[in-house]
Amino acid sequence: MDDARTRAVAALEPVMPVLLDLGRVFTDAGHELWLVGGPVRDAFLGRRSADLDFTTDARPDRTAALLKRWGDAHWDIGREFGTIGARKRTGDLDVVVEVTTYRSESYDPASRKPEVSYGDDLTGDLSRRDFTVNAMALRLPSLELADPHQGLRDLAAGLLRTPGTAESSFSDDPLRMMRAARFAAQLGVRVAPDVVAAMSAMAERITIVSAERVRTELEKLLVGADPVAGLRLLVDTGLADHVLPELPALKLEIDEHHRHKDVYEHSLTVLQQAVDREDGPDGEVPGPDLVLRLAALLHDVGKPRTRRFEPGGGVSFHHHEVVGAKLVRKRLKALRFDSDTVKAVSRLTELHLRFHGYGDGEWTDSAVRRYVTDAGPLLARLHKLTRSDCTTRNQRKARRLSAAYDDLEARIARLREQEELDAVRPDLDGTAIMALLGIGPSRTVGRAYQHLLELRMEHGPLGPERAREELLAWWAQQPESQPSEPEPQPQPSEPQPSEPEPQPESPDPA
Repeated sequence: MDDARTRAVAALEPVMPVLLDLGRVFTDAGHELWLVGGPVRDAFLGRRSADLDFTTDARPDRTAALLKRWGDAHWDIGREFGTIGARKRTGDLDVVVEVTTYRSESYDPASRKPEVSYGDDLTGDLSRRDFTVNAMALRLPSLELADPHQGLRDLAAGLLRTPGTAESSFSDDPLRMMRAARFAAQLGVRVAPDVVAAMSAMAERITIVSAERVRTELEKLLVGADPVAGLRLLVDTGLADHVLPELPALKLEIDEHHRHKDVYEHSLTVLQQAVDREDGPDGEVPGPDLVLRLAALLHDVGKPRTRRFEPGGGVSFHHHEVVGAKLVRKRLKALRFDSDTVKAVSRLTELHLRFHGYGDGEWTDSAVRRYVTDAGPLLARLHKLTRSDCTTRNQRKARRLSAAYDDLEARIARLREQEELDAVRPDLDGTAIMALLGIGPSRTVGRAYQHLLELRMEHGPLGPERAREELLAWWAQQPESQPSEPEPQPQPSEPQPSEPEPQPESPDPA
C-alpha cells in the first residue's frame, strides 16, 4: 500500500499544487472534493493521466460559482449531467478540470441517452462506477484514499470486476461492455468470468448506445498496448456482431482439406505485426497509429463475399481488395469515423495486394512510379501493412517476400533521388497547355494534362521541350484541333419571270 501511494503521489506531482489548491477552495466553502476514476487508477499505476476528473457533494450551480472564482475560465456544457469544467494556468501548465456532482446514471431500455440523478455521498457514487479499478477516489486536499470495492487490490492482481453485479452495471450503461474490452487492451487486465458472462448475455443491448460513443471506445481499444486481446473479447462475447460484424465474419468455415488459412486469425496476426512495425515518435509512422491498425485489422474483410472453391481444389478470393474497400468505407462511416480516416483505411485496403506480383518479375520504373503515386501520403503505412500481411510459416517464402519488398523500397529510394517521385506531375501545367494549344479552360485541358501525366509515369521526366512536342503530336490527332469546314450556304434559285400585275378594270361606259 505504501509503495502504491508513493507511485501515485509521484505521478500526480506536476499537478499536485493545483489539486491541493482546488481542494481547499471546496473545503473552505463547506463541500467535499475527490479526485476520482481514471486519474486515480493511473496514478497508482505510476502513470500520468491527461484527465483530471473530480466528484463533489456540491450541486452544479454551486460548483460553477466556485470554479468561476478559482479558474481563468469555466464552462457548463455538461451541466445536464452535473459536470462543470474549468481551466487554470499555473506556471507552464494549463490545467483543465471537470467536477461532477455525486450521481448515478442509467439507461431507459429504449433510449440512447442516460438519465442522471444526483446522489448525496461518495460511497453511493463509487458504487455506480463501471469497474472497481475506477471506483477509487483521493480526497483533497488531505489525499485520503476511498476504496470501498477493493479496486487497488484488483489493480494489483490485474483483474477487471464491477462494483456490483455485472448485469446491473451494464444495464445502467451498456457502453461499459465496450470499456471492458478497451481496458483489456489498454491495461492488460483479465476480465472476471462473471463480467464476460454478462457481456455475452447482454451484447445486443449495445445497440441502444450512439455510434459516436461506440467509436470512441473502439478507437481507444485499437490504440491500446494489446488491441488483439480487446478484439478477441469483443468477438467471443458477441459484441462485435453488433459494432463490427465484418470481424467475426472473417471466421470462415475451414474446409477439411485446409485449402485456405483462417482469415480471422490471420487478420489478428497482421494487426499485431503492424503494431510491432510502428515507429517511434520521430519515425514516419509513429505509434500508436489508428489508420495503420484499422487497415491491418480490416484489410481482408472482402474475403467472405468473394470466396470461391475452384474446380482443382483451390480457393480464390478474386477482387476481395476492391469489395473490402467498399465494406470498410461503409462500416467506418456507420461508426462516424472522420472522413480522412475513412478514406485512408479504405484506400490502404484497396492497395494492400498491389505489391504481390512484384516478386514474380521486376516491375518497370513506370510500375514503381504508379505504386508510389497511387499510395500518395499513405506510402509509409502501405509499406508496413504489406510487410505485416505476410503470415506464412514457410520461412523460405517469407524470406523471399521480404527480399522482394526490400528491393522495391530500394528502387523507390533510387527513383526519388532522380526525380520528384512523391509529387509526380506533368512537365507542363494547365496554364502552359492552354497557351501552347491556344485554348481556354475546358475538359480538353484536363485530357491533355492526363496524357502528359501518363507519359511522365511511363518514361519519367520528359523536359519542357519534349513535353511540348508530345503535346502537339497528341493535339494534332484530336478532333477539336481540326479546322472546321464552313457550313454550306444556301444557293439562290433561278429568277422566274414575274407575271404582270393585274390592271384595274375600266368602268362600264355610260
